[in-house]
Amino acid sequence: MVRAREFDEQDVLRAAMHLFWEKGYEATSLSDLTSRMGIQRPSIYAAFGSKEGLFEAALRKYIQHHASQVREQFQNKTSAKEAFQSYFASLVAREYAEDGKPSRGCFCINTMVELAAHDEKFEILTREHQLYLSVVFQETIERGIRSGELQDAANAQALAQTLVISLIGLTVFMKSRPSRSFVDNAVETILSMIN
Repeated sequence: MVRAREFDEQDVLRAAMHLFWEKGYEATSLSDLTSRMGIQRPSIYAAFGSKEGLFEAALRKYIQHHASQVREQFQNKTSAKEAFQSYFASLVAREYAEDGKPSRGCFCINTMVELAAHDEKFEILTREHQLYLSVVFQETIERGIRSGELQDAANAQALAQTLVISLIGLTVFMKSRPSRSFVDNAVETILSMIN
């Protein structure tokens, strides 16, 4: 008879996600995971198959949450320009929060940098999320064009893709803790593309 799991899978997955997000895949040991998740190795293997399986499940959980959060953030703004300004401002504010905690950046982008170049599964997962963000951005730009807020001549798809690339570059760049003015100037220039 199979024993019922004695832990909440979503709780332990959330704990693993935050640990992987803080340390990355390679730097996170199984001992780190068992300590943070409060379960033993056999339970990890039984529930997720392997460390890589656990990481994939954690990344999928993050992507699902992040995707719905971004969509909601953009849908809640009537102005396309305001939606982008708010999104980039909140991104920068999180990175420069004065709570003493080091910035973790975006778990998906961190994974893209660490694993996508040599693991096809993570290349595909991170690319799919980038494409999703591009669709949300494009829908917002098209909404702005329809309302007359943005120029009709804007190529919404190309602009959305450029904004996603800018977002990724900015997020990676902020890992080096550049001066706030450097970042603010870059964001101002990125947002000037939306007119």
